[in-house]
Amino acid sequence: MCGIVGYIGNKDVDSVILVGLEKLEYRGYDSAGIAAIDEGKLFIRKRKGRILDLYSLVNGKPIRGKIGIGHTRWATHGKVTDENAHPHVDCTGSVAVVHNGIIENYIELKDELTSLGHKFVSETDSEVIPHLIEEYYEGNLLEAVLKTVNKLQGAFAFVVISAKEPDKMIGVRYASPLILGIGDDEMLFASDIPALLSHTKRIITLEDGDVVLATQKEYEIFDFEGRKRSRDVTVVTWEADMVEKEGFPHYMLKEIHEQPKVFVKNIASYIKEGEPQILKDFNLRRILLNKNEFFIQASGTSLHAGMIGTYMLQNLARIKSQAEYSSEFRYKNPVFDPRTLVVAISQSGETADTLAGVRLAKSNGLDVLSIVNVQESTIARESDYVIYINAGPEIGVASTKAYTAQLLILALLSLEIGYLKGFITDSQLADYVNELKALPEKMRSILAKEAQIQHIAEKFYSANNFMFLGRGINFPTALEGALKLKEISYIHATGYAAGEMKHGPIALVDENLPVVVVAPRTSVYSKTISNIQEVRARGGRIIIVATDGDENVREFGEEIIYIPETFEIFTPILSIIPLQLLAYHIAVLRNCDVDKPRNLAKSVTVE
Repeated sequence: MCGIVGYIGNKDVDSVILVGLEKLEYRGYDSAGIAAIDEGKLFIRKRKGRILDLYSLVNGKPIRGKIGIGHTRWATHGKVTDENAHPHVDCTGSVAVVHNGIIENYIELKDELTSLGHKFVSETDSEVIPHLIEEYYEGNLLEAVLKTVNKLQGAFAFVVISAKEPDKMIGVRYASPLILGIGDDEMLFASDIPALLSHTKRIITLEDGDVVLATQKEYEIFDFEGRKRSRDVTVVTWEADMVEKEGFPHYMLKEIHEQPKVFVKNIASYIKEGEPQILKDFNLRRILLNKNEFFIQASGTSLHAGMIGTYMLQNLARIKSQAEYSSEFRYKNPVFDPRTLVVAISQSGETADTLAGVRLAKSNGLDVLSIVNVQESTIARESDYVIYINAGPEIGVASTKAYTAQLLILALLSLEIGYLKGFITDSQLADYVNELKALPEKMRSILAKEAQIQHIAEKFYSANNFMFLGRGINFPTALEGALKLKEISYIHATGYAAGEMKHGPIALVDENLPVVVVAPRTSVYSKTISNIQEVRARGGRIIIVATDGDENVREFGEEIIYIPETFEIFTPILSIIPLQLLAYHIAVLRNCDVDKPRNLAKSVTVE
C-alpha cells in the first residue's frame, strides 16, 4: 500500500519521481504528491486523484532541482483530500516527508507538539514526523531524524529532505518496506523494485531499524541509536522492460498471457534429470521428511493457492496439511506441534499479516518455509527456507501469473516429497514430470480461446451477481474465480464448494444469476454434474469449464469453455485461466480500471 520514491542525483527530479510513481501505481492509491529542493527552497505539489492529475499540476508549475521525494497515498488516517496527500511539511516549510505505514501513537505526539506551538494542516498520522524533526533539529538532520524515530510507535517507512541540508536525503525503515537504489552519481529510495529499474539494478533491501543517510555519491546506514550498520548490495535480475505493457492494453492481460513462459522457466530451473529438485539446493529434504504436518498461512489469492496446495500435499505426499488466512492465524493462539512446518505464501514477500504469521511461528520454535516472488523481501529474509516462484514483476493488482506459479511450486514440492517418501513410483514420477512439461502448451491453447471468452463476457457483463462452484481440488478455483471478478469488475461474486450449495446458497439461484461451474473430469466429476443439474432446475444461467471432449456438459451449460485434459492434481492450473480472462473482459466492458481497482493495493503492508 502507498508508494515512495526519493531521488538525489543529476537528473531532473520531477521526471524521475513522476515516472517512478507511475511504476508503483499497482500498490494502490488515491492521491499523489512530489516535493523538491531548488536553489535552497522547498517546493510542494500534491493533489487527490491519479498521477495524471499530478502531472497536470506539475506541468503548470514546473519543479526543478536534483533532489526530491514523491508519494502515492492509500488513505488510512484522514479523508482523500489535497491536504491529506503527501508530502507533509513542518511549520517552517523546510522539511518534507513521505511516509508509508501507520504511526500508532500519533494522537499523543500530535497533542504534545500542538502544546509546543506546532500547527497541523492535515488529518493524517504522518504529519507528526516532519514536526518532530523540526522540533529536534539543531543543525544536524540525521540527529533530528534519529531522535524522531525513537518517539514513533507502529509501522513506518519514510524519506526526508530538508532545504536546510539540500545535499542529503534520509530514508528510514521499520516494519514497512523500503529499498535503496545505488546508481552512478545518484541514489534512490523506493517502496518496490520497479520504480528503480530504469536507473539501477544495484539495490539494498533495508531491514527494520535501518536509517540511511544518502548523498549523490555515497550512503551510510545506521541503527536507531546512530551506530553504523552494514548491508549487502544485491543485483536485481529483472529487466526494465518487464514492467512495460509490451503492446497489451493492460498489465493484467499481459500477465495472464505470460503464464506459459513462467512455467517454462520454472520447470527448467526446478526439474533436473527427470526429477523435481526444488529442495536440493538448500538441503531441506531431510528436514521436511521429518515433518508430520504442513500449516500454510497466506492472504487473498495466495491463500487460494495454499488451499490447493493442501490437496496436493495430502494426495501426493500423504502429509497432513491445512491452510488458514494469515489475518486469522496470527490471532488464533494456535496449538503448535514441534514437527509442524509453517509455510508462508506471498507474492510480494511483504504482506503484513503473513509476515506476522512468520514471526509468530518462529517465536514458537517452528521452521518456516516461504514461497515468494520478490527476492530479498522481508518474508524471504526472515524465513528459515525460501522457494522463489520466479514470476517476474507482477504489476496488475489482481494476481494471475504469480498464482499459477505458486501452484506449480506447490505441485513440485508435493511431488518431490511424495517421491522421496515412496508414495510415488519412478514410472508415476516420470508421468507427472512429462505432464508438467506439457502444461505450458496446454495453457497456450486456452489463451487462444480468448475471443470465445470475450464473447461470453459480452453476454454477462451487465449482471450484478455471480456464483462460482467447484468441488475437490477445484473448490479453491471457484473461490479464486469469484475473487478475480469482484476485484476488478466490482460485481458481487461468491465462490462455494458445489456440494454445499443446497445447504444455503442455492436460495440465490434464479433465471438472472450466472453460475460458473468448474467441472473438469476429476474424481468428483459425477458429483459436480449433479450440482449443475440442481442449478439448471432452478433456472440459473450456467457457464461450465470442462475437459476437452466432454459432450455431456453441452446438455446443461449455456456456455462451455473447454480446457485440455490433464492429471486431476494439475487441473486448477488450467481451469483458472478462463476465469482470469472472463473477469478481465467483463471488467473492461464495465469500463473499470483493471490494473488499479478502487480501494485495493497490490501489497498490503499494514494491518
